[in-house]
Amino acid sequence: MVSGVSILTMVVTLLVTLVMPIVAWIVYTVKNKDKKVGGALLLGAAGFFVMQIVIRLSIINVLSLSPAFMSFAANHYVLYCLILAFTAALVEVIARYVVAKILVKKLTYEHGIAAGLGHGGIEAVMLIGMTYINNLLYSVMINTGAYDLMVEQTAALGVDTSALLSAKEQLIETSASLFLLAGYERILTMILHVALSLLVCYFVSCKKDFVGIGICLVIHMLVDFVSPVINGLATPYLGSKLSITASYVLVYGFLTVVAVGSLLVIRKIKKSWK
Repeated sequence: MVSGVSILTMVVTLLVTLVMPIVAWIVYTVKNKDKKVGGALLLGAAGFFVMQIVIRLSIINVLSLSPAFMSFAANHYVLYCLILAFTAALVEVIARYVVAKILVKKLTYEHGIAAGLGHGGIEAVMLIGMTYINNLLYSVMINTGAYDLMVEQTAALGVDTSALLSAKEQLIETSASLFLLAGYERILTMILHVALSLLVCYFVSCKKDFVGIGICLVIHMLVDFVSPVINGLATPYLGSKLSITASYVLVYGFLTVVAVGSLLVIRKIKKSWK
Protein backbone atom coordinates (compact mmCIF):
# COMPACT_ATOMS: atom_id res chain seq x y z
CA MET A 1 0.00 0.00 0.00
CA VAL A 2 1.09 3.56 -0.73
CA SER A 3 0.69 5.56 2.48
CA GLY A 4 -1.82 8.37 2.75
CA VAL A 5 0.97 10.79 3.64
CA SER A 6 2.83 9.86 0.45
CA ILE A 7 -0.30 10.45 -1.62
CA LEU A 8 -0.83 13.82 0.09
CA THR A 9 2.74 14.94 -0.66
CA MET A 10 2.31 13.80 -4.27
CA VAL A 11 -0.78 16.02 -4.51
CA VAL A 12 1.18 18.98 -3.11
CA THR A 13 4.01 18.46 -5.60
CA LEU A 14 1.51 18.07 -8.43
CA LEU A 15 -0.04 21.41 -7.49
CA VAL A 16 3.40 23.03 -7.37
CA THR A 17 4.59 21.62 -10.69
CA LEU A 18 1.39 21.63 -12.74
CA VAL A 19 -1.05 24.18 -11.32
CA MET A 20 1.40 26.79 -9.96
CA PRO A 21 3.19 27.45 -13.30
CA ILE A 22 -0.12 27.86 -15.11
CA VAL A 23 -1.43 30.23 -12.43
CA ALA A 24 1.86 32.17 -12.55
CA TRP A 25 1.57 32.51 -16.34
CA ILE A 26 -1.99 33.81 -16.13
CA VAL A 27 -1.34 36.21 -13.25
CA TYR A 28 1.83 37.66 -14.78
CA THR A 29 0.23 38.07 -18.21
CA VAL A 30 -2.83 39.83 -16.78
CA LYS A 31 -0.73 41.99 -14.45
CA ASN A 32 1.45 43.14 -17.36
CA LYS A 33 -1.18 43.17 -20.10
CA ASP A 34 -0.18 46.71 -21.07
CA LYS A 35 3.35 45.47 -21.79
CA LYS A 36 2.09 42.49 -23.85
CA VAL A 37 4.28 39.83 -22.24
CA GLY A 38 2.17 36.88 -23.40
CA GLY A 39 4.25 36.40 -26.54
CA ALA A 40 7.50 36.33 -24.56
CA LEU A 41 6.05 33.75 -22.20
CA LEU A 42 4.97 31.49 -25.05
CA LEU A 43 8.32 31.88 -26.79
CA GLY A 44 10.15 30.93 -23.59
CA ALA A 45 8.05 27.80 -23.25
CA ALA A 46 8.42 26.90 -26.92
CA GLY A 47 12.19 27.38 -26.78
CA PHE A 48 12.56 24.88 -23.93
CA PHE A 49 10.17 22.40 -25.51
CA VAL A 50 11.90 22.34 -28.89
CA MET A 51 15.52 22.38 -27.75
CA GLN A 52 15.24 20.19 -24.68
CA ILE A 53 12.25 17.87 -25.13
CA VAL A 54 12.17 17.45 -28.90
CA ILE A 55 15.92 17.50 -29.64
CA ARG A 56 18.17 16.81 -26.64
CA LEU A 57 16.07 14.35 -24.63
CA SER A 58 15.11 12.46 -27.79
CA ILE A 59 18.80 11.96 -28.59
CA ILE A 60 19.57 10.88 -25.01
CA ASN A 61 16.66 8.41 -25.03
CA VAL A 62 18.00 6.83 -28.21
CA LEU A 63 21.54 6.67 -26.82
CA SER A 64 20.22 5.07 -23.61
CA LEU A 65 19.18 2.05 -25.65
CA SER A 66 22.85 1.40 -26.39
CA PRO A 67 24.67 -0.90 -23.91
CA ALA A 68 27.93 0.89 -24.78
CA PHE A 69 26.47 4.26 -23.79
CA MET A 70 25.11 2.93 -20.52
CA SER A 71 28.45 1.27 -19.78
CA PHE A 72 30.20 4.59 -20.39
CA ALA A 73 27.77 6.34 -18.01
CA ALA A 74 28.43 3.78 -15.27
CA ASN A 75 32.22 3.66 -15.67
CA HIS A 76 32.80 7.37 -16.23
CA TYR A 77 30.10 8.87 -14.02
CA VAL A 78 31.65 12.31 -13.48
CA LEU A 79 32.41 12.79 -17.18
CA TYR A 80 28.91 11.57 -18.01
CA CYS A 81 27.43 14.17 -15.62
CA LEU A 82 29.61 16.87 -17.17
CA ILE A 83 28.46 15.97 -20.68
CA LEU A 84 24.80 16.00 -19.64
CA ALA A 85 25.24 19.31 -17.82
CA PHE A 86 27.02 20.94 -20.77
CA THR A 87 24.50 19.75 -23.38
CA ALA A 88 21.55 20.84 -21.21
CA ALA A 89 23.08 24.27 -20.64
CA LEU A 90 24.00 24.61 -24.33
CA VAL A 91 20.61 23.79 -25.84
CA GLU A 92 18.79 25.91 -23.28
CA VAL A 93 21.02 28.96 -23.67
CA ILE A 94 20.47 28.69 -27.43
CA ALA A 95 16.72 28.69 -26.76
CA ARG A 96 17.01 31.70 -24.44
CA TYR A 97 19.15 33.61 -26.93
CA VAL A 98 16.82 32.95 -29.87
CA VAL A 99 13.88 34.19 -27.79
CA ALA A 100 15.81 37.33 -26.79
CA LYS A 101 16.72 38.08 -30.42
CA ILE A 102 13.13 37.62 -31.55
CA LEU A 103 12.01 40.08 -28.88
CA VAL A 104 14.98 42.44 -29.24
CA LYS A 105 13.03 45.38 -30.69
CA LYS A 106 10.61 45.44 -27.74
CA LEU A 107 12.76 43.79 -25.10
CA THR A 108 12.04 44.94 -21.54
CA TYR A 109 12.64 43.65 -18.03
CA GLU A 110 9.07 42.33 -17.96
CA HIS A 111 9.61 40.41 -21.21
CA GLY A 112 12.74 38.82 -19.77
CA ILE A 113 10.83 37.66 -16.68
CA ALA A 114 8.02 36.32 -18.87
CA ALA A 115 10.46 34.36 -21.05
CA GLY A 116 11.95 32.80 -17.91
CA LEU A 117 8.54 31.91 -16.51
CA GLY A 118 7.64 30.22 -19.78
CA HIS A 119 10.94 28.35 -19.93
CA GLY A 120 10.95 27.17 -16.31
CA GLY A 121 7.21 26.65 -16.12
CA ILE A 122 6.95 24.32 -19.09
CA GLU A 123 9.85 22.28 -17.73
CA ALA A 124 8.04 21.87 -14.41
CA VAL A 125 4.81 20.87 -16.14
CA MET A 126 6.30 18.40 -18.62
CA LEU A 127 9.07 16.78 -16.60
CA ILE A 128 7.57 16.72 -13.10
CA GLY A 129 3.87 17.57 -13.27
CA MET A 130 3.06 14.88 -15.83
CA THR A 131 5.12 12.35 -13.89
CA TYR A 132 3.17 13.04 -10.72
CA ILE A 133 -0.14 12.54 -12.49
CA ASN A 134 1.09 9.01 -13.24
CA ASN A 135 2.39 8.59 -9.70
CA LEU A 136 -0.98 9.47 -8.22
CA LEU A 137 -2.88 7.30 -10.68
CA TYR A 138 -0.63 4.32 -10.01
CA SER A 139 -0.82 4.86 -6.24
CA VAL A 140 -4.62 4.75 -6.29
CA MET A 141 -4.51 1.63 -8.47
CA ILE A 142 -2.05 -0.03 -6.06
CA ASN A 143 -4.22 0.72 -3.06
CA THR A 144 -7.38 -0.54 -4.75
CA GLY A 145 -5.80 -3.69 -6.20
CA ALA A 146 -6.26 -2.55 -9.79
CA TYR A 147 -2.49 -2.33 -10.30
CA ASP A 148 -1.89 -6.00 -9.51
CA LEU A 149 -4.69 -6.92 -11.89
CA MET A 150 -3.02 -4.84 -14.61
CA VAL A 151 0.30 -6.60 -13.97
CA GLU A 152 -1.38 -10.00 -14.20
CA GLN A 153 -3.10 -9.11 -17.46
CA THR A 154 0.15 -7.75 -18.88
CA ALA A 155 2.03 -10.92 -17.89
CA ALA A 156 -0.69 -13.06 -19.49
CA LEU A 157 0.05 -11.34 -22.79
CA GLY A 158 3.69 -12.43 -22.52
CA VAL A 159 4.96 -8.90 -21.85
CA ASP A 160 7.80 -8.29 -19.39
CA THR A 161 6.32 -6.79 -16.20
CA SER A 162 9.58 -6.00 -14.40
CA ALA A 163 9.23 -2.24 -15.03
CA LEU A 164 5.69 -2.24 -13.62
CA LEU A 165 6.78 -4.18 -10.53
CA SER A 166 9.73 -1.84 -10.01
CA ALA A 167 7.46 1.22 -10.27
CA LYS A 168 5.11 -0.27 -7.66
CA GLU A 169 8.00 -0.98 -5.29
CA GLN A 170 9.35 2.55 -5.63
CA LEU A 171 5.99 4.17 -4.94
CA ILE A 172 5.47 2.05 -1.84
CA GLU A 173 8.98 2.37 -0.42
CA THR A 174 9.86 5.98 -1.29
CA SER A 175 9.65 8.32 1.69
CA ALA A 176 6.84 10.87 1.55
CA SER A 177 9.38 13.63 2.18
CA LEU A 178 11.11 12.85 -1.11
CA PHE A 179 7.89 13.38 -3.06
CA LEU A 180 7.60 16.75 -1.34
CA LEU A 181 11.22 17.66 -2.05
CA ALA A 182 10.56 17.23 -5.77
CA GLY A 183 8.14 20.15 -5.59
CA TYR A 184 10.55 22.26 -3.55
CA GLU A 185 13.34 21.56 -6.04
CA ARG A 186 11.12 22.69 -8.88
CA ILE A 187 10.37 26.02 -7.18
CA LEU A 188 14.10 26.64 -6.77
CA THR A 189 14.76 25.63 -10.38
CA MET A 190 12.07 27.92 -11.75
CA ILE A 191 13.66 30.87 -9.94
CA LEU A 192 16.99 29.96 -11.56
CA HIS A 193 15.38 29.72 -15.01
CA VAL A 194 13.84 33.16 -14.65
CA ALA A 195 17.20 34.63 -13.65
CA LEU A 196 19.04 32.96 -16.56
CA SER A 197 16.50 34.05 -19.18
CA LEU A 198 16.47 37.57 -17.77
CA LEU A 199 20.27 37.61 -17.79
CA VAL A 200 20.43 36.73 -21.48
CA CYS A 201 17.73 39.24 -22.35
CA TYR A 202 19.49 41.98 -20.38
CA PHE A 203 22.83 41.49 -22.13
CA VAL A 204 21.13 41.30 -25.53
CA SER A 205 19.43 44.61 -24.76
CA CYS A 206 22.89 46.01 -23.89
CA LYS A 207 24.28 44.61 -27.17
CA LYS A 208 26.63 42.30 -25.24
CA ASP A 209 25.18 39.08 -26.56
CA PHE A 210 28.19 36.81 -26.06
CA VAL A 211 28.76 37.99 -22.49
CA GLY A 212 25.20 37.01 -21.59
CA ILE A 213 25.46 33.68 -23.41
CA GLY A 214 28.77 32.84 -21.71
CA ILE A 215 27.63 33.70 -18.19
CA CYS A 216 24.33 31.85 -18.61
CA LEU A 217 26.06 28.78 -20.07
CA VAL A 218 28.60 28.53 -17.24
CA ILE A 219 26.08 29.04 -14.43
CA HIS A 220 23.60 26.55 -15.86
CA MET A 221 26.30 23.95 -16.53
CA LEU A 222 27.74 24.23 -13.02
CA VAL A 223 24.34 23.84 -11.36
CA ASP A 224 23.43 20.85 -13.53
CA PHE A 225 26.86 19.29 -12.87
CA VAL A 226 27.24 19.80 -9.12
CA SER A 227 23.87 18.33 -8.08
CA PRO A 228 24.21 14.89 -9.73
CA VAL A 229 27.84 14.60 -8.64
CA ILE A 230 26.81 15.18 -5.02
CA ASN A 231 24.07 12.58 -5.42
CA GLY A 232 26.62 10.26 -6.99
CA LEU A 233 28.71 10.39 -3.83
CA ALA A 234 25.94 8.42 -2.14
CA THR A 235 26.07 5.67 -4.79
CA PRO A 236 28.58 2.99 -5.79
CA TYR A 237 29.41 5.09 -8.87
CA LEU A 238 31.54 7.39 -6.69
CA GLY A 239 32.34 5.02 -3.85
CA SER A 240 29.30 5.63 -1.59
CA LYS A 241 31.23 8.30 0.34
CA LEU A 242 28.08 10.01 1.61
CA SER A 243 24.88 8.75 3.16
CA ILE A 244 21.74 9.30 1.09
CA THR A 245 20.45 11.75 3.72
CA ALA A 246 23.69 13.75 3.64
CA SER A 247 23.59 13.93 -0.16
CA TYR A 248 20.02 15.28 -0.09
CA VAL A 249 20.94 17.90 2.52
CA LEU A 250 23.91 19.05 0.43
CA VAL A 251 22.03 19.07 -2.87
CA TYR A 252 18.99 20.95 -1.62
CA GLY A 253 21.16 23.29 0.42
CA PHE A 254 23.17 24.03 -2.73
CA LEU A 255 20.03 24.59 -4.81
CA THR A 256 18.59 26.88 -2.15
CA VAL A 257 21.74 29.02 -2.22
CA VAL A 258 21.53 29.10 -6.04
CA ALA A 259 17.90 30.23 -5.88
CA VAL A 260 18.71 33.00 -3.39
CA GLY A 261 21.56 34.12 -5.65
CA SER A 262 19.15 34.05 -8.59
CA LEU A 263 16.72 36.34 -6.75
CA LEU A 264 19.56 38.77 -6.11
CA VAL A 265 20.46 38.70 -9.81
CA ILE A 266 16.84 39.37 -10.76
CA ARG A 267 16.74 42.32 -8.35
CA LYS A 268 20.05 43.69 -9.60
CA ILE A 269 18.99 43.53 -13.25
CA LYS A 270 15.69 45.25 -12.46
CA LYS A 271 17.64 48.20 -11.03
CA SER A 272 20.13 48.23 -13.91
CA TRP A 273 17.75 47.83 -16.84
CA LYS A 274 17.35 51.04 -18.76
